[in-house]
Amino acid sequence: MRTKSTLSRRAFVSSAAAAPFSALAAAREENVVVHPQVEIGKIRPELHGHFAEHLGSCVYGGLWVGKNSPVPNLNGHRKQAVDYLKALGIPVLRWPGGCFADDYHWRDGIGPLARRPKRVNIHWGNYTEDNSFGTHEFVELCRLIGAEPYFAGNVGSGTPRELRDWVEYCNYPAGSTLSDERAANGSPEPFRIRYWGVGNENWGCGGRMTPEEYATHYRRFAGYMRNFGTPPYLVACGPNSNDIRWTRGFMDSMQGRGYPHGFALHYYQNMRVEPTKFTADNAAAQLTKFADMEKAIVQQRALLDSYDPERRVGLLIDEWGVWDGMIPAEEKKYGRLWQQNTLRSAVGAALGLNVFHRHAGKLVMGNIAQTVNVLHAMLLAYEDKCIRTPSYYAFELAKPHRAKTAVRAETGDSSPLGLSVSASRQDNELVLTLINPRHDTPLKAACRLSSGRAASATARILHHENFNAANTFEQPDLVVPRPHAAAAEGSRVTIDLPPMSIVTASVRI
Repeated sequence: MRTKSTLSRRAFVSSAAAAPFSALAAAREENVVVHPQVEIGKIRPELHGHFAEHLGSCVYGGLWVGKNSPVPNLNGHRKQAVDYLKALGIPVLRWPGGCFADDYHWRDGIGPLARRPKRVNIHWGNYTEDNSFGTHEFVELCRLIGAEPYFAGNVGSGTPRELRDWVEYCNYPAGSTLSDERAANGSPEPFRIRYWGVGNENWGCGGRMTPEEYATHYRRFAGYMRNFGTPPYLVACGPNSNDIRWTRGFMDSMQGRGYPHGFALHYYQNMRVEPTKFTADNAAAQLTKFADMEKAIVQQRALLDSYDPERRVGLLIDEWGVWDGMIPAEEKKYGRLWQQNTLRSAVGAALGLNVFHRHAGKLVMGNIAQTVNVLHAMLLAYEDKCIRTPSYYAFELAKPHRAKTAVRAETGDSSPLGLSVSASRQDNELVLTLINPRHDTPLKAACRLSSGRAASATARILHHENFNAANTFEQPDLVVPRPHAAAAEGSRVTIDLPPMSIVTASVRI
């Protein structure tokens, strides 16, 4: 069995072709024009949302260690994970799936722990789950880290009554049998859950339905999900990637019958290569797919607008991220879809967030998959260890954009691996995130403001000479943000970007 430290050392030895040093090429100047007065839309904090599924060790052994665990915990929640996620400021957290949602029955996860049934997780390895982490535990986790809960409801194997009762159980203040049961289970105050997914991937693991079939199911389920004290925001299952046929079939079937509040597509950047063994070609192929996701947002939003010009239907991407190749020995040790996270992963996370910022007026939420250990994770946890991944820091660098207004930024290179820029403004602060996704070409970003003058600028960078570099339990701080130079003079801000780097600058204008 290969340990994480072995993988890390091997990655450093074998990456000469994969991660050339920045000194091998001269910096190329890239001109950027930033228009502080040309507004795109508010960058909702929910665009920086996250997703935690009962998959591998994301929940059990990751977020949840149990109340009697020797691992430091807060009422069963891994304390180090809570501290890290609270510091990151996760705005919204989606749960319990994913595919798991459409075989999850919420009553299994309430009441005394000793009475909760053990169920087989049919989607992810036939593991037996004891349901010790259920509705109350998830809401408690969200309260601990400051996140808004987003529940994914069971349409695939559930019933309208089951989902309707879950809404009442969570949201009705008091006086009904279900609200009294919630109180008896330790929560007299309603949970006030706003976001409800009506099914998940119903074109696939959620029932293998046609869009027309799913629309019929959606109408049946949504019709009973009423305002039990908190108006629900109902999210319909959108397409796999940019499947126009699914969206058109669903929306055609919904005309005159009421549209959902939200419509969620899923978009993964797959490249089934071991995470620390990416070559330059592998990395380029994967990172290029973020341009395809950007096209999907534009095209899906335009298609929804053709049915709903007033944009009453919000567009979400509630699963996204890089999906690398799994290593069987690591999955055996750490759980299904356990995935190491490298600088290249962080660049992918930053590219996705830049896409969301540039299209802030078209989107209402994004949820990267997933929070701990699985796929594009923010944290890696095992036994009593818990570390932050490079992608955690990509989100940390993007945090200053939240709640600001996205503004227009133009570059001279629109190719998928060209300099990526997003910009936002609030009062006299302009925030710029610049990403160099190329493995071999350092860039000098010459940013010109079309209005106003730059009084000062400060910046931080996430970079390592090896794009396969990863934080491990032995070296948890190998890839971390550091202060970076940013020159501000008149209407210009100049920032150097080595290959495979992320820089966020705060500019006083």
